[in-house]
Amino acid sequence: MSVIDEIKARIDILDLVSESVQLRHAGKNYTGFCPFHPNTRTPAFVVFPESGTWRCFGQCNEGGDIFKFVMKKEGLDFSQALRLLAERAGVTLKPMTPERQAEDEQHERIRGLLEEAVTFFRHHLMNNPAGEEARRYLEKRGIKPSTIETFGLGYAPDSWDALTNYFTSKGYTTDELLEAGLVTERQGGDGVYDKFRNRIMFPIRDGMGKMAGFGGRVLNPDDVPKFMNSPQTALFDKGRLLFGLDQARKSIRALDQVVIVEGYWDVIVPHQEGFTNVVSPMGTALTEDQLRMLKRLTRRIVLALDPDAAGQKATLRGLQMARQALDHSTEIGYDPRGLLRSEARLEADLRVTTLPDGLDPDEIVLRDPQEWAKIIEAARPIVVHVMETLAEGQDLDDPKVKSEIAGQVLPLIEDVPNSIEREAYRQRLARLLRVDERSLLGAAPSARPARRRPSGPKAPAVETAIPVLKPQAHIESALETYALRLLLRQPETLYLLDRFLQKAALPRFSVYDFEQADHQMLAEIILDSLEQDETDANQYILEKLPDTLQDLVHELLEPFPNGEPTSEQLTEGLIQTVMRLRQVRTHAHVEQLIFMQQDLQQTEDEKSALRLDDSQGIHQVVLQCTRVLRTLDKALGQPIQLD
Repeated sequence: MSVIDEIKARIDILDLVSESVQLRHAGKNYTGFCPFHPNTRTPAFVVFPESGTWRCFGQCNEGGDIFKFVMKKEGLDFSQALRLLAERAGVTLKPMTPERQAEDEQHERIRGLLEEAVTFFRHHLMNNPAGEEARRYLEKRGIKPSTIETFGLGYAPDSWDALTNYFTSKGYTTDELLEAGLVTERQGGDGVYDKFRNRIMFPIRDGMGKMAGFGGRVLNPDDVPKFMNSPQTALFDKGRLLFGLDQARKSIRALDQVVIVEGYWDVIVPHQEGFTNVVSPMGTALTEDQLRMLKRLTRRIVLALDPDAAGQKATLRGLQMARQALDHSTEIGYDPRGLLRSEARLEADLRVTTLPDGLDPDEIVLRDPQEWAKIIEAARPIVVHVMETLAEGQDLDDPKVKSEIAGQVLPLIEDVPNSIEREAYRQRLARLLRVDERSLLGAAPSARPARRRPSGPKAPAVETAIPVLKPQAHIESALETYALRLLLRQPETLYLLDRFLQKAALPRFSVYDFEQADHQMLAEIILDSLEQDETDANQYILEKLPDTLQDLVHELLEPFPNGEPTSEQLTEGLIQTVMRLRQVRTHAHVEQLIFMQQDLQQTEDEKSALRLDDSQGIHQVVLQCTRVLRTLDKALGQPIQLD
């Protein structure tokens, strides 16, 4: 039994979910109100004790196992959820190699050093006469003492060796100070000197509140650069960090919205005044890693960047990165997560604010907090913002300019979930460019770029036989496992799978074809391996594989007992497995939806208009799922032809 299976065996999903969701018995399952979105009408959140899974049939339209529940509820990644649940279950995780253990111990020592540095800088701010200028500056910026405490602000003394001497006297080596990014090596390697001098200091923590590094703002206007961050270290990677996320994560989840600004003050001051869902990258455009962290907490993202040209470019880069990093679903109706979503495309709400010229968010908040609230509330959809930004100052009589603007705006329009909104945006773009709307139809490129075939030798093939179906509670898990066994051996088979699904009028393969969190994580790595062309797909998977999935992959790669069939047989097996998985899951959802509909009709307030609306809505979804099942049945009943 793997560690993941052992944890699942020891933790009752009912006990886990019941800590935050009031459940009631409904047949062999349990229902309640979903904890991930506002809802007091219909208990559309269902726990399936037999399979150890849950699903929201309402707004979320998501489901999974105990790991996925904890990940979504707490905003954790899989590794973090694994450690938390392992501790709860009393399961000891597999010991690390001595090398890895030594590395982790060293990282913890460096984090401890950084925590002591917070205290060091704080002492010099509050107790050193030299920190008086820094204190006056903070007061001038409107920073309250409580905010200094909350964010751990400090002052780096104007000295070349004050920090170095202090920490070496406490037993830290200069190598450790270098590893922490607190000192800089002198040219020629002759000793070190303090990196931060005469600066306001901002501790930078990861999303879980662990120290990673510092940012420093000059007090002397003649010093450069104005802002300085820690250098790249094992702990500090500015592309993987968001300033203020540790303070903002609860508020982001509660408000279901994050506001992204550009600087330290633009985070600190809004937090001080009660706007605690604000974070900032550190001098860089938004990265895919940063957006992946945020999408665990919310899909409602507001960009509030500078109105100047550089800020506008940063906004456009951020929007493009967001489109690549956030999840998409298909318009044709079948959501691989289980139910039909008739029009969903980009599963996020991306908006952009327009800030008054010459003012930063911190200045706006201090001048009038309500003005800031109105600015955020008035944030425009990305389509409108990008459309107008790209057109500003351009010669719209130039056909090439028209084409370039349309090429950037149309993919954003295609991401919009609602068909009426998409049509309205196309009409708006057509009027802006002074072209016939019909010329814009079908002109948008795909929301997700086509995967390139990686070079390198093909992996060996495997048998095609679909696993014998076990009792209902285990069917989905068996199918998920088998699909991953096939994919790991030949990742590029996904190209043929997607081609077959497209011909059958079914959506492309997605990580949400799986419900188990570890399976989703592995599927995402496989997909990523095909969207890069620098490394062979199999090698990429091995390099990116986290320690928490090593045991799973080792089991999946064990030899098949009946030998290794052809590549063609492997492809057919994958296609059949994925379609069978969707079929089984959709059947189960239809049964549960019918039960929920019957339960609504049997309640005391069955004549209530709200209940009637809910029942009718469920009925429509059942009909949609039934149509999907017919499509799957037809595809499974025909020979698989690959050209």
